[in-house]
Amino acid sequence: MTLLNHRAEGPATAPPLLLGPSLGTSYALWDEVAPELSITHRVVRWDLPGHGGSAADLIAAGATVDDLAALVLALADSLGIERFAYAGVSLGGAVGLHLAVHHPRRLSSLAVICSSAHFNGSKPWEERAALVRREGLAGLAENADARWFTSGFTVPRLVDDHRRADPDAYAACCDALAAFDLRDRLAEIAVPTLLVAGRDDPATPPAHLREIADAVPGAALVEIPGASHLAPAQCPEAVLTALRAHLGGPGGRGMEVRREVLGDAHVDRAQARQTPFTARFQDFISRYAWGEIWTDPTLSRRERSMITLTALVAHGHYDELAMHVRAARRNGLTPEEIGAVLLQTAVYCGVPAANSAFAAAQRVLAEEDSTGG
Repeated sequence: MTLLNHRAEGPATAPPLLLGPSLGTSYALWDEVAPELSITHRVVRWDLPGHGGSAADLIAAGATVDDLAALVLALADSLGIERFAYAGVSLGGAVGLHLAVHHPRRLSSLAVICSSAHFNGSKPWEERAALVRREGLAGLAENADARWFTSGFTVPRLVDDHRRADPDAYAACCDALAAFDLRDRLAEIAVPTLLVAGRDDPATPPAHLREIADAVPGAALVEIPGASHLAPAQCPEAVLTALRAHLGGPGGRGMEVRREVLGDAHVDRAQARQTPFTARFQDFISRYAWGEIWTDPTLSRRERSMITLTALVAHGHYDELAMHVRAARRNGLTPEEIGAVLLQTAVYCGVPAANSAFAAAQRVLAEEDSTGG
């Protein structure tokens, strides 16, 4: 059997994650996201029939999303993957919804990105399919940027993929979108589900993702400012952060530990200040510092707090020291124990450094006393 063209990345023994593309694109849609996800997952991204490297004859006129889902399952079977996490964009997201409803035992989790449980009725897609069968894809490719991205942004590789796609296979994918409507089955979805919306997406606006989130039990919704229809290409850091938290890797556990140690108020402030410029750093902190180091059971959190206080004094990071004095109290250290740690630093880091550290710690402990903390 001819399989969908695909690319596999990451350790063969890692949890599998399949990534689905949008109509008109190839698996290059995930170029800025898949390599990072492959650190913790066996990532398999695939091409739609007639797109990228997939054969056009894998699909025919009158195709359905069920046909595409069957091709994805055949690919997973060929790779020895029984159960997998799945994330897909637009038509790729529709495939994920179909799998969650009709093949729930195959999915461990689902992320639906810039997609919908319906695509505004059959007529627009029937008209587009007829246009493509008649005139090819050149005209649609010329307008791809306007449909996919906000003004001034483009990814030439993806536009070129659109232009090179097989017209008949593209039209058959339009047939699949025309017939797709899972709104009456959404409540049946039982796998952990994440919805990601591009706030500036004209094709599947946030209301479409919100409709799914409201219907799927326990589903989470994330809106990405400044993102249009192909969010993984336009805002990869934001998509990556959302997926890592959803997939429950080190980043997800890291955020949980970060909140337990530093407190919700501090983390919420840090998240509120996050910008596209700082997003990757915040993700780095959650994954590595909190998701890998602070979760290592070799040392207790009490011990880690004592080490952290010492290191901060040694380098003169007194603002950070105040934050970690509060953390040390959450981790069970008494004021007397904190004082003993700082006294130890006077011997090995110097009296002036310890003097400043005592002043910072005393302010924090006094605040705690005044608020009854």
